[in-house]
Amino acid sequence: MNLSNLKPAKGSVKNKRRFGRGQGSGRGGTSTKGHKGAQSRSGYKTKLGFEGGQMPLFRRVPKFGFKNINRKEYRGINVGILQKLAEEKNINTIDQAVLIENRLASKNDLIKILGDGELKVKLQVTAHAFTKSAQQAIEAQGGTAIKI
Repeated sequence: MNLSNLKPAKGSVKNKRRFGRGQGSGRGGTSTKGHKGAQSRSGYKTKLGFEGGQMPLFRRVPKFGFKNINRKEYRGINVGILQKLAEEKNINTIDQAVLIENRLASKNDLIKILGDGELKVKLQVTAHAFTKSAQQAIEAQGGTAIKI
């Protein structure tokens, strides 16, 4: 083994072309960018979605519906889950802190109690919103539904 046998490891060297390094390279002169025009200049950048003057896709495709920017997204929690939580943790007051602690909601969530499931325990539930069926289920057991 001597210096004439040394080769880089297989796959470590990519055949990278060096543009604009003289006529001998085969890619000198215009550096494969052609003559004149914006694309031949340095710093050229197309606008996002630009299709060479053709009407861009995002303008060709029809838009449907309406996005309400004031919409409130609630984290729905069923009464059945509250029942399970009350049984397992032996809790009679449920609020946002308890739900966060038990990973049923995160700190920025708006909480809405939904009426699916059965409630057999008297609970004091504090949330941002309640469905009618959930409120009736809580109050039927002698509990209270408090809106924040």
